[in-house]
Amino acid sequence: MGTITINGKKVEFTNEKNLLTIIRKAGIEIPTLCYQPELSIFGACRLCTVEDDRGRCFASCSEEPRDGMVIYTHTERLRKHRKLIVELLLAAHCRDCTTCDKHGKCTLQKLAYQMGINGVRFENHREVQPVDFSSPAIVRDPNKCILCGNCVRVCNEIQGVGVLGFAHRGTEATVSPAFNREMAATNCVSCGQCRVVCPTGALTIHHNMEEVWKALGDPNTRVVAQIAPAVRVAVGEAFGLPRGENSMGKIVAALHRMGFDEVFDTSYSADLTIMEESAEFLDRVGKGGTLPLLTSCCPAWVKFVENEYPDFKANLSTCRSPQQMFSAVIKDYYRDPVNSEGKKTFVVSIMPCTAKKMEARRPDAYTKGEKDTDSVLTTVELIRMIDGHGINFETLPSEACDMPFGIASGGGVIFGATGGVTEAVLRRLVDSHDTATLNAIADCGVRGDQGIKEFTIPYQGMDISICVVSGLENARKVLNSVKSGEKQYHFIEVMACPGGCVMGGGQPTDGVKERQAKARTKGLYAADGDMVIKKSDENPLMDIFYNGYFKGKAHELLHTPH
Repeated sequence: MGTITINGKKVEFTNEKNLLTIIRKAGIEIPTLCYQPELSIFGACRLCTVEDDRGRCFASCSEEPRDGMVIYTHTERLRKHRKLIVELLLAAHCRDCTTCDKHGKCTLQKLAYQMGINGVRFENHREVQPVDFSSPAIVRDPNKCILCGNCVRVCNEIQGVGVLGFAHRGTEATVSPAFNREMAATNCVSCGQCRVVCPTGALTIHHNMEEVWKALGDPNTRVVAQIAPAVRVAVGEAFGLPRGENSMGKIVAALHRMGFDEVFDTSYSADLTIMEESAEFLDRVGKGGTLPLLTSCCPAWVKFVENEYPDFKANLSTCRSPQQMFSAVIKDYYRDPVNSEGKKTFVVSIMPCTAKKMEARRPDAYTKGEKDTDSVLTTVELIRMIDGHGINFETLPSEACDMPFGIASGGGVIFGATGGVTEAVLRRLVDSHDTATLNAIADCGVRGDQGIKEFTIPYQGMDISICVVSGLENARKVLNSVKSGEKQYHFIEVMACPGGCVMGGGQPTDGVKERQAKARTKGLYAADGDMVIKKSDENPLMDIFYNGYFKGKAHELLHTPH
């Protein structure tokens, strides 16, 4: 604990790890390009440099606070220093700003405007590099990289994948995969977290908007949308609604106005996932099958296991993800001539996740030789399409999802938060559905934003050991502990993105990520609280699915072939 004088005002501090954090808590904004609170300190951009009362300048992100410090954040010297840094960055930067995917959201562009940079005095002598479109999830444009290192650190420290790194030195320095390979030729799991922390347009989402517009314009094509749970608590931010507000009804209305014939909630197939995954879990426990059972909802996590822990492939649930399940169900339903009405069916899934674009191309995402999901849009792409269609989103009236797949449970909705899958499974396993039972499940340790959560629950005379994980580096730690025999679990839920799907690689990221994650998670739990049906097995459409049109087709549509 101590006191620092910042721009003439005394500010108290306690356990803040660096000076930058204290300055921002004092309500003073200092520009940064390479600072991310959850990552290690890199100190590359030097924009957060401050000056002390002795004229010494230093980067505030890497400076430990000391009692009695006197700091100035916006002296004339510092303004010139920051302006020159941004100008030099622009000098070696692609300047196709008007057509850049990051236009209007670019931190470098914003800083240039704030600092009054109306021209760049220096020529760009860097050789133009080819843009990498090989990945279905991420586009890498090295010409827009400013060497902040955010992508390198998040890929190594948070995700533990290590696809990106620094190469060469001096003016030749660059960020790229090893040996400058294309992203598709690496162990990239398509999680998109590199894109989340990139301040410029060097790493962006691989868009599929044009193919969706084309399908919407074809009168002989029925365009069907499914919307993932986490999307509903993120779209509204872009249109002035409170952070984390559930805007599902407005999203459905917007999609209808854009020309989608049917709009469904992926929470319905999340209910199907719970029905199948809980049954698979009980079967493995009862018959001494391969344990721990690993969830299979997150495609980046599944790819991570396939790439780096092939010994655990048998532990993965055979259940398809909710996206895969729903697309297969929709295609099968409209494959019937009575339901198709002579039209081709084009399925669009709207996801918070860039890895879903990769998942839609997997061999197990085809049923009867037909691709189940025709196109995947992220939340960011949906926002752009709504805006591009001239829809006044904030004034839209709410509309309900269409039938016959328009009903979901609260257990399906909370899939978007870390621990949501596990909580929905636990709801399914208990017979009661009273408030006290549901509250006990919520308080058992399944909720919270910790990267690794461990707890044990009693069930029919045995203690079930459960682990809930978000972030792939945390998943690596857990799998290593299981492999070594240090830990033993019955069930492990993993989501690749820290915090779960609410902070997926396809979500909008303006603002402080920690506050966004908490608000979006709170929004999902609030949506669950408003729903009459809490448990997946109490969704009336489950009985219709298993005993109606889809009777006898469940395994083919809901499970992977292996």
